[in-house]
Amino acid sequence: MDPARRYAVSLPGQVGSHRPSTVVIVHWTPRTVGGRTVYADHTGTFQVTIDADGVAAVVDGDVGHQYQCLHTVPLPEPRSAA
Repeated sequence: MDPARRYAVSLPGQVGSHRPSTVVIVHWTPRTVGGRTVYADHTGTFQVTIDADGVAAVVDGDVGHQYQCLHTVPLPEPRSAA
């Protein structure tokens, strides 16, 4: 099965703030890092790689790969306007 082309990534709130998670929608890009596909938000500033288990790791161009465990949910393709 092909991986999804869109994911919802849950970003935890600040520790001790009791805020809910922030959800960011990321889309497939043709870029790869370490052999993994890079997914980016609509601005291109938030970039992650997503493994086969649906765990995302943030990509940071300045320091390479930051290993964080972020929950993802695959999303269906948006319906096209006909």
